[in-house]
Amino acid sequence: MRRALALLATLALTACQAPVAETPKPAAPAPAPAPAACVFCKIVAGTAPSRKVYEDKYVLAFWDIRPRAKVHLLVIPKQHVASLKELDELPVETRAALLSACVKVARDQGILDEGFRVISNAGKDASQSVFHLHFHVVGGEKLREDAITKDPAER
Repeated sequence: MRRALALLATLALTACQAPVAETPKPAAPAPAPAPAACVFCKIVAGTAPSRKVYEDKYVLAFWDIRPRAKVHLLVIPKQHVASLKELDELPVETRAALLSACVKVARDQGILDEGFRVISNAGKDASQSVFHLHFHVVGGEKLREDAITKDPAER
């Protein structure tokens, strides 16, 4: 019995001293490259014009070129992802910055207290027209109560 215990102690001591080879961790996938024609990526790069209202290291906010309300801003991540369906591809800091920026620009535009709406269209059936994740921040006037029902002519 003593021999068995001595052998186990020797094995344990040897195991503690031997270098342990770590299993290499798979590298995180690189973000997908932005399409060359993405207008929002061009705005982020400064090669397309915009009327910026807010910017930090993660997000950019600017006026929509076809406003549907008195205040109609777009908040986008600087990193390209096509839509809300790919949200998990963004770092958690960027995800948090997107929502914080929506509230910040609403406050800066004076629509925080009276009310505003945040909308993200994901996919063609939701009428997404630019395939770079973006949030519409709209307000500054009484908005239509039911924003999801189709117009009678469209049914």
